[in-house]
Amino acid sequence: MIQQISLSLLPEQANDDVAFRTEALRHLRLPADSPAVVRKRRQSIDARGRQVRVHIDADVFVGTTPPPLLSFQKQYPNVSQARQAIVVGAGPAGLFAALRLIELGVKPIVLERGSDVRTRRRDLAAINKDHIVNPESNYCFGEGGAGTYSDGKLYTRSTKRGDVRRILEILVAHGATEQILVDAHPHIGTNKLPNVVADLRQSILDADGEIHFDTRVTDLLMAGDQVQGVVTSDGREWPGLGVILATGHSARDIFYLLHNKGVRIEAKPFAMGVRIEHQQALIDQLQYHRSERGDYLPAASYSLVTQTRFNGVDRGVFSFCMCPGGFIVPAATAPGELVVNGMSPSRRDSRFANSGLVVAITDDDLKPYLDEGPLAGLALQQELERWACRLGSDNGKRPAQTAPAQRVADFVSGRVSTELLPTSYQPGLASVDMSDVLPDHIAQPLKQGLRDFGRKMRGYLSNDGQVIGVESRTSSPVRIPRHRDTCEHVEVSRLFPCGEGAGYAGGIVSAAMDGERCAEELVKLYK
Repeated sequence: MIQQISLSLLPEQANDDVAFRTEALRHLRLPADSPAVVRKRRQSIDARGRQVRVHIDADVFVGTTPPPLLSFQKQYPNVSQARQAIVVGAGPAGLFAALRLIELGVKPIVLERGSDVRTRRRDLAAINKDHIVNPESNYCFGEGGAGTYSDGKLYTRSTKRGDVRRILEILVAHGATEQILVDAHPHIGTNKLPNVVADLRQSILDADGEIHFDTRVTDLLMAGDQVQGVVTSDGREWPGLGVILATGHSARDIFYLLHNKGVRIEAKPFAMGVRIEHQQALIDQLQYHRSERGDYLPAASYSLVTQTRFNGVDRGVFSFCMCPGGFIVPAATAPGELVVNGMSPSRRDSRFANSGLVVAITDDDLKPYLDEGPLAGLALQQELERWACRLGSDNGKRPAQTAPAQRVADFVSGRVSTELLPTSYQPGLASVDMSDVLPDHIAQPLKQGLRDFGRKMRGYLSNDGQVIGVESRTSSPVRIPRHRDTCEHVEVSRLFPCGEGAGYAGGIVSAAMDGERCAEELVKLYK
């Protein structure tokens, strides 16, 4: 017999296996020495009241053997003699597309412009310490994609796109902790995710799939309105049954390539703003209503959203990719640009908390860039990133990745900060009036939003925090349109726009699910 129960426990009970089991058995009025097996199914923290509680859904197996924790088994067929398909990009969408192709009997040829996860570390060190941006290998480009070295959060609302549990089980089978199957907001961490990514790669290679690093796609092989493969920067042609285009939200050259070849692309909504950084201890106090979080609660997170109005236009302002116990990192993909992002290690034990704080971009904001057509959002992004780099570096007088920053209350009141706070951002900060960095249609709604958030979280709006710019890569400003049922491009056959860069995902899990779906549709149509 299987009994499903829900418990509301103190953090110290939820995090002690013996205490948790005792409470579960007591809930079912079973004796303490019962041989029943108790297994957590879902766990979440409720900090809305004065007393923090942990809500746990669990299965209790009484007189029956529990099934294996993982239904997924890491067993892939050999595809050395199979027909091949091209996967452009080795982020979560590309890697999971490749694995699904193997399961369906197709050989994936994965082409990744960046380096493998181990080599990427040198490029990340170069941008952090020496302010050198490698345009092919950085926080956005390389094996595992942007998520590998920018947090590894696995939470998604995209349950309608695929089987979330399957994606999480595949990650566990490749080395992720089993805890991600239970946590309401699962997280692997930037220190552990690279090993998981390397193991995913090994599964592809063990099945005789191929992965080619430092291999940038520069053209499509076209026959009329059909894609037959791709061309890489060394002039090599790579034919295949179809092309799954999973290049991520920062591969601007791919968007320009498609536009120049007459492949239909569209502008899509996106948002831009800043990173806001506080001491993690302050966020813990605000969220947990206690002076210290103690030994049994994780670093606290938050999610904030409000509506503002500027120049007669309603604009959403919201927190994005909140990183408790984390770091702010430089995420530019070209010299002369400055972009910041956030990440957290698995233990989330940094003394800093940071989050994107961004404003929705409207059609009116893009009017100065209408000559760019569907690439108007890219032009706005790039202009802001170059301007932030110029102001942060003071026209080259400071190192190139020095980020402009301002203490929060100073930003809202229009004062230049005489002194900045300690920061997790390794390349360093420069005190700048962020209203000079950000256009009014971003700066003014941000100020309004911060006033609202300060009322929701007392102490959030103060000079104990600082805003750091710019956070401009929240999502792709371009969508590559595709048929809803087949995932194939609406005008070009055998081309499957995929993942976050194509506008169909918003994180590791949703990108992975989209990769699997594109692989399935490609095989269904063309194998």
